[in-house]
Amino acid sequence: MPTALSWTETTRAVQDVGHLLWFRRAAVRRRVGSRWGVGVIATMTVAAATVPAFLEGYRTPTRIGDVLIVMPSALGAFLLISILSGIASGGGRELLSREQGVTFPVSPTTDHLGALLLTPLNVAWLVQTWALLGSMAFANGPSGLWGAQLVIVLWILVATCAAQVVAWAAEAVRRGPAGILIVRVAGAAIALAAGWLYLVGLVGATLDALPSTQIVLAALSAESGNWSRLVSTVLVLIALIPVLVALGAGAAHYAARRHPRDELRIESETHTARTPPATDLLALLRVDRASVWRVVPMRRGIVFLAFGPGLVGLAGDLDWAQLTILPGLVASGGALLFGVNMWCLENRGVLWRESLPIHPGTVFTARVTVLLEFLLVSSGFTIVLSSLRAGLPNSQELASILCTWLVVILQVVSASTRWSLKRPFAVDLRSARATPAPPGVMVGYSARLAVCTTLTSLIFSGLARIPAWELSVFVALPFLAWSTGRIVFARSDWLDPTTRVRVVSAVAG
Repeated sequence: MPTALSWTETTRAVQDVGHLLWFRRAAVRRRVGSRWGVGVIATMTVAAATVPAFLEGYRTPTRIGDVLIVMPSALGAFLLISILSGIASGGGRELLSREQGVTFPVSPTTDHLGALLLTPLNVAWLVQTWALLGSMAFANGPSGLWGAQLVIVLWILVATCAAQVVAWAAEAVRRGPAGILIVRVAGAAIALAAGWLYLVGLVGATLDALPSTQIVLAALSAESGNWSRLVSTVLVLIALIPVLVALGAGAAHYAARRHPRDELRIESETHTARTPPATDLLALLRVDRASVWRVVPMRRGIVFLAFGPGLVGLAGDLDWAQLTILPGLVASGGALLFGVNMWCLENRGVLWRESLPIHPGTVFTARVTVLLEFLLVSSGFTIVLSSLRAGLPNSQELASILCTWLVVILQVVSASTRWSLKRPFAVDLRSARATPAPPGVMVGYSARLAVCTTLTSLIFSGLARIPAWELSVFVALPFLAWSTGRIVFARSDWLDPTTRVRVVSAVAG
């Protein structure tokens, strides 16, 4: 029978997305908090798009020129980062989990539309959007601001839809014959090409060669009164959106007809039995490490987190004081892979684990240790990679980066342990697109982690410029003591049988 898309399927997909969104909304536990969150995001978006245009004291011609120079590259970078993020997540986030989809199947078109709608519930996407809107407002000024921001918003939508098309196409290739090898070879080739462009100094020229330069000129045409260029650009961007959405639906259908090789391979693997560990703690550490490293989203996520920010820092030629911002971002991203709901790794297997004759404190220690290892490895690799061009650090710079690294790691771990006990969720992390918590909860977690770690990193970035390495250590000690104390309190909560029963029941449900 024919498998081509029809308008009836598209209409049904839109209706199904509406039903799924209603289902998600009905499952929200804190309605007032959700409304406040949406209001805060909307307010910050409007502020980013308008306030910089009225900073007359700061809008000097030199600063405006500097912003305009980097705007085309920033628009191109938004597209590239969206593509990489979509590929890493296997096509985008799930509106309906794979396990629920067995009982309530939805079409690939519904899945594709849901992934598009969930894209804004990502702090990285929001921060980039705010940066683009704020930069354009600063460069354009109050006159014709609505036209300039309309062009930027449409470009963001086009880039998001285009990234989804590439992500689904990459997932379809990955699921095909020798697909994993093809994707890895293609990724290595792209990385080598990017390195070559960087070495010959053509990164900026390559980004500027994208249509982003024309987009910036069209956005500025509203201020100059060139309405024909503005209208034509707006019409082209509006026409591209449904075309890209349709292409993404087609790619999603093609990917859905193929089996997820990464996930099936892991579920069907056999592992040779090893020598039994000497202690219960070592046994739990072995199980927890295997649970993390054998999960598809974890493996893809740690590679993306380790290489992505590291390459950005390397390309940006950051000094040691500026590098302090990276460990916090990587640690926050690593915690969002599973740490914010760290008891979800076993899913229903948590019932078996709780039946073992092992002290609950040992279980807690093992899980926190594995989370620490996960974050230390990813953020440590980022620091090493991004510092290759920073030269040898002096004593205060070395103390600052090491203190930042330890402080933000413990901050993220302490927050993860508390959230895991306070709001556990039942999720199936076997899917490459799974997240440890619902989308709305994830955006709240990511925002809080990003704000906390960024502010901490800025403190130590300032200390890196003060010629006294002891000062960084002195400032870090209260942070470390506070985070360690919160982890100890979380452990005491886990030892309470009532708390454990509540967490286990939620995770296994």
